Amino acid sequence: MEILSPAGNPDGLAAAVKGGCDAVYLAGKDFGARAFAGNFTDRQLEGAVNYAHDHGVKVHVTVNTSVKNQEMSDAVTFVKFLKDIGADAVLVQDLGLMRCIQGIDIPKHASTQMGIHSLEGLEWCAENGFDRAVLARELTMDELSRIVPASPIETEVFIQGALCYCMSGGCLMSSFMGGRSGNRGSCAQPCRKRYDSADGSGYLLSCADLFGVDHIEALRDMGVTSLKIEGRMRSPAYAYLSAKVYSMAEDGDFSEEYQDALKLLRTVFNRGTCPGYLDGVASPVQSLYPDNRGFYLGEVEIRDRAFEWRGEEPIGVKDGISIFNGDEKVGGFKVVETGPVRIPFKIPDGRYQIYRTYDPRIDVVKNLIGSTPKLDGKTPRHHQDVVPDKLPHRSRKPEYSVYVNSLKTLDAVLPYADRVYFEHGDRIAEAREMCAAKGVECVDLLPRLDALDEVAPEGPVMVNGPGQYRLCRDSPRIYASSVFNCYNSWFPLDVYQTTLSVELSRNEVSDLIAHSPGRFEVMAFGRTELMYSRDPGLASGAIRDEKEASFPVYKDKRGFVHILNSVDLFLLDSAEELGRSGVMSLGIDLRKRPPALARAVGEYTRRPDQKLRSKIEEMCGGFTYGLYRRGL
Repeated sequence: MEILSPAGNPDGLAAAVKGGCDAVYLAGKDFGARAFAGNFTDRQLEGAVNYAHDHGVKVHVTVNTSVKNQEMSDAVTFVKFLKDIGADAVLVQDLGLMRCIQGIDIPKHASTQMGIHSLEGLEWCAENGFDRAVLARELTMDELSRIVPASPIETEVFIQGALCYCMSGGCLMSSFMGGRSGNRGSCAQPCRKRYDSADGSGYLLSCADLFGVDHIEALRDMGVTSLKIEGRMRSPAYAYLSAKVYSMAEDGDFSEEYQDALKLLRTVFNRGTCPGYLDGVASPVQSLYPDNRGFYLGEVEIRDRAFEWRGEEPIGVKDGISIFNGDEKVGGFKVVETGPVRIPFKIPDGRYQIYRTYDPRIDVVKNLIGSTPKLDGKTPRHHQDVVPDKLPHRSRKPEYSVYVNSLKTLDAVLPYADRVYFEHGDRIAEAREMCAAKGVECVDLLPRLDALDEVAPEGPVMVNGPGQYRLCRDSPRIYASSVFNCYNSWFPLDVYQTTLSVELSRNEVSDLIAHSPGRFEVMAFGRTELMYSRDPGLASGAIRDEKEASFPVYKDKRGFVHILNSVDLFLLDSAEELGRSGVMSLGIDLRKRPPALARAVGEYTRRPDQKLRSKIEEMCGGFTYGLYRRGL
């Protein structure tokens, strides 16, 4: 199997290559999902490809952010440049970009943000020109063993590094809370913040790092092509050591040299480790702390600014030690004597946790990596104009599509709905009957993750990813949900209607529709779903952040967690403006909402007035315009 390592900058590239990886993935200065890594200029990219190839290592370049209309020409130009300099593959999330680069002869990989998590998804990738798919990190070994062997294309599985709490490509928490989009490469890491819940306080959404070395043999046996190490934001020492550990493990070499490298890897970056979902559906959350604490040594009793150390893992002179009291860092120091270990600052007597944050052997690693390689190139970009035709202006009165998951709420809002998206489950047949009696279309809203393609919908459906789209290709009418992150006018799927990304501004919505013939929906009311997670550990209720904003949490019947925005989106008073932009439908999300609110919102869509708006705002506790007016 290929060991695929992160290269966040030229130093990281040299480190990963010298660590023994088979391939690296990296990014240019734009369109990469790690915008805050150092990344590479065009000249450095060409030099990186040449440097890696000289060492027998492949280079995969990420162009895996959502792409706006005005950016498409630059994105396509960049992919053409990557082909010209000999990059071995390009990773893509955006379906519109996928459509625009189909004519460029470079291997294409579906990014994990594309949400490929089933055999149907892999079949769709094969049919649409992809050579490989990076599978969703939520899949278990059992699910992988039933998907990978039948895949028509190469498969890539994350094996090491940071885990997102939310399904990749579906997180909106960063953009709504911090004004920085994870789907655009600028995640503000809200999952690493402290939250309070009814069960206590902690870093309730902060996952421990994935550590999957024990699964290498089974993944190889089932036919996985590549094992991916996360970490473009981490140090060159991490890139070197992670490449070395996994390359040695892939070779079956678990010698003392491997064990030493593993200890050093856990020293240079460690927020705790877990198998992710590989061992099954268990919580990956490590809620005590979200940051790198290094290698955990144990607890000690400190007296008179000193402690005796009798743990299994020795402490040596020049080791860097950090002392914690729970989640509070007391201080750190470099060891100068060990019998006992003396602390060079005042500290009250008591029990503390200690971590090794530095090992002198890391200096040896740095010397092995050596100086930054000189990366240079001369190949220019040749601009590719990708401009969609502007269509005749469309203006109309939008329809209203209502999302519901209870029959009582459905009954309350049905007189005002043009269309109903009813969550897939055992009540869908009753919902269809109720809608049919009123002459309203009932659309089966499918779950966002269906690893084994077990959902068997009937009638019109709303799908959430390429795999479901393929699975439902014979349905009488297909709707594409906002999970597709439709960001531009090149959205390629043959669907009846597409819900646009909720990250788009009013001008971006208008421009997208002006250049695309499709039917589009804009979400106009409801608690926007900020995260969707397979974590079984978070209970239904609410979590509160440090600003006292409360985010509703509910767990569905399949065990998946939904985290909603703390305030309702309200664009219903912009209905006329949206209609003038060509929006065909407004989405109203009333899932988990009481019938009284549903009825009031329904009445407002037919008879808008300020008094009713104020009543709804009082029932909701406030409104937001989301990103529609302020943008990103």
